[in-house]
Amino acid sequence: MAYGLLCRHGQTIVLKKEHVMKAPSIPSLLNVALALGLVTVGYNIIEAVVSIWFGLTDDTLALLGFGVDSLVEVISGAGIVHMVLRMRKTTVESRDQFERQALRITGWSFYLLAAGMVLGALLNLLQGSRPATTVPGILVSLVSIATMWWLMSAKMKAGRALHSDAIIADANCTKTCLLLSVVLLASSILYELFHIGLVDAVGSLGIAWFAWKEGNDSLETARTGKLGCCCSGSCPSS
Repeated sequence: MAYGLLCRHGQTIVLKKEHVMKAPSIPSLLNVALALGLVTVGYNIIEAVVSIWFGLTDDTLALLGFGVDSLVEVISGAGIVHMVLRMRKTTVESRDQFERQALRITGWSFYLLAAGMVLGALLNLLQGSRPATTVPGILVSLVSIATMWWLMSAKMKAGRALHSDAIIADANCTKTCLLLSVVLLASSILYELFHIGLVDAVGSLGIAWFAWKEGNDSLETARTGKLGCCCSGSCPSS
């Protein structure tokens, strides 16, 4: 059965229905966005458990902080999943009370993490503490970089197809997690090469900086109630 005609180089080509690519429907795109949100939450839980375990076992402050950061991201991820569930039922123009409360908890948790990282780094430097090994940090960060890159790309694709500022913003926030993984990878590799305790402390301070920034972003987004996040540092004021 002919679907239409296409002219090319003076010739008429008959297109069949099976040759025409149909755009995904909005419900199917929202299902993809929901699945990506659930994968993000599940992955962050696993990453948090593994990172915190090895961070404590090997006395690696950078890896420990990375794990706690992943744990905090679970709360933020729950807010995103809740938002997508609302989007499946009705048009969403702002964040509801649950999502804004999740952002507030996330923001203050990031502040506490940043303070803990700075204090821990100072104590480790004063006491001369150093990790037993940072190999787990290298492995965790490599897996995280690959996973966050895939999640960021998939979320961006879904967000653009849905014309959703919220999902695009979540993709941009995933990019921040990717950069955090790069910081952990760099500090872990440098420590394994030179075995200088200062490297782990500097890596911890780098994680503290990202945590502080994420805390600011989360609280600002909760304040404005906007669907977009401030991960790029450009959250609109209300």
